Amino acid sequence: MCGIVAYIGNKQAYPIILKGLKRLEYRGYDSSGVALLNGGLNVYKKKGKVADLEDTLVGKDLQANIGIGHTRWATHGEPCDRNAHPHLSENGKLAMIHNGIIENYNQLKSELQKKGYNFISDTDTEVLLKFIEDIQLNNQCSLEEAVRIALKRVVGAYVIILIDQDNPDTLIAARKGSPLVIGIGKNRDEHFLASDASPIIEYTKTVVYVNDYELAIIKPDELVLKNLGNEKITPFVQQLDLELAAIEKGGYDHFMLKEIFEQPSTVFDCLRGRVDAANGTITMSGVTSNIEQLKNAQRIIIIACGTSWHAGLIAEYIIEELCRIPVEVEYASEFRYRNPIVQKGDVIIAISQSGETADTLVAIEKAKEQGALIFGIVNVVGSSIARVSHAGAYTHAGPEIGVASTKAFTAQLAVLTIIALQLGYEKGTLDNKRFLHLLNELQAIPEKIPAALQQAEAVKQLAYKYKDARDFLYLGRGYNFPIALEGALKLKEISYIHAEGYPAAEMKHGPIALVDENLPVVFIATKDSYHEKIISNIQEIKARKGKVIAVITEGDDVITKMADDVIVVPAADELVAPMLSVIPLQLLAYYIGVAKGLDVDKPRNLAKSVTVE
Repeated sequence: MCGIVAYIGNKQAYPIILKGLKRLEYRGYDSSGVALLNGGLNVYKKKGKVADLEDTLVGKDLQANIGIGHTRWATHGEPCDRNAHPHLSENGKLAMIHNGIIENYNQLKSELQKKGYNFISDTDTEVLLKFIEDIQLNNQCSLEEAVRIALKRVVGAYVIILIDQDNPDTLIAARKGSPLVIGIGKNRDEHFLASDASPIIEYTKTVVYVNDYELAIIKPDELVLKNLGNEKITPFVQQLDLELAAIEKGGYDHFMLKEIFEQPSTVFDCLRGRVDAANGTITMSGVTSNIEQLKNAQRIIIIACGTSWHAGLIAEYIIEELCRIPVEVEYASEFRYRNPIVQKGDVIIAISQSGETADTLVAIEKAKEQGALIFGIVNVVGSSIARVSHAGAYTHAGPEIGVASTKAFTAQLAVLTIIALQLGYEKGTLDNKRFLHLLNELQAIPEKIPAALQQAEAVKQLAYKYKDARDFLYLGRGYNFPIALEGALKLKEISYIHAEGYPAAEMKHGPIALVDENLPVVFIATKDSYHEKIISNIQEIKARKGKVIAVITEGDDVITKMADDVIVVPAADELVAPMLSVIPLQLLAYYIGVAKGLDVDKPRNLAKSVTVE
């Protein structure tokens, strides 16, 4: 959640850190701060946006070649100046930023208070910093050694970066469970540190991803990695394929709108090199290299959170239909705590846009210990889930800056569909005729999405019509039921309007009590095997004076006559249609949020990469 940026080298640190913090605003935060070292150690922090911090620093001497910066998403203590990062040690010589949660901070805090330490903030971060300081003072050891000793005692997740007034040419960093990437300057005389690559790409594409339980000692011209046992580790240096243009708005009013309109190309990129409908082939090495385990799986468990969980629900329908393997879809946060039965031979599919989702990461580590095959589906190359998985597939959606996921969702659906098609064909549960038909249908999706996007202006008009509604109900059946859930989630995230998603038939078992002339009901009613049934459900809502907005297949004159408003999408096989029917719902949420004057890229209280449990 929290954003971390640091710099050490021969350039001015503050402008680099400030720009980096702005690049990380998409992660969600409530305060920000920087620490700069130039003779003395100066810390500046402020509740609110990075721009608020920037305003308070106008006219100050910010000269420094080493510094750390942070955007905080509150966990321990309310959002306020004193709880913002960086935090200072008791003697004022150390400053630290932290992403994650220290679970045993209360015990450590009590011990330190008995020794006379004072605490200015309510955070677990200040406790960890003063614990490190106490170890350093009592053992007369280096900061590096003090950090190593402290982290052996700590329970929880963290990325920490420390700056030391007595060692002005060194940064100390460590990670467990939260992401950290280090960029190596082009002349190898500077280093850039960040939570992800977006603040770094402007300066270098040569990076090292720090692994769990690793400590980094960074000087302008040197990077040393060690484990907590003080053994040196050879850094794995790799090149980013990320382009700066991918994290700019490109003329759109918001990142969310840009990312919605990128979906023809992102789904195409996801299919490229994998799906060849003309030759009737699929190439996905992660599936091919584990095909026997996948074919013989007695059960597939999909674990995910939020939007990724909705993608998993659709995958459940697809995999069970095409592969005839039982599928369970679990919230990662529940799966990891309820002592689930996982057996050797089970397949776990973990879905995460960021590849850093804490609950999902811990859940798959637990399942891995129990002998399951872990197959990761993530968007971010080099992310933690990608490294922990036995096999997997990247979605190739590119950076998603808007907090509410859009293009990452359709890319996840594309990857999951490819997996199901390949597995079903190899297993013999999907005949050649249906296989070739679905390959062609899938490959046609990037060409059909633009037609759905052409409805944007019509959706915008609907948004202004319904922006003052207090509640929405989203209904769908079959493959479109999870799309109803996703549509409701998008509206909640972006507009702060209460919305619920239900199977359309389940509506009679409770939610129909909410229906009156003030309730907009969104039906995802594309032509599929449930079409006649959903027409009946629409009639039930209309009989109670509900306002019906229907997402329909082009040429559907029946629902057009029944609904108050319709949004048209191209025809497609019901198995791949969700990649089209979700797009009007993304646009509806976006335009309602804009109509209400809200910050659609950074909704309140939300974070893009949820790295705490």
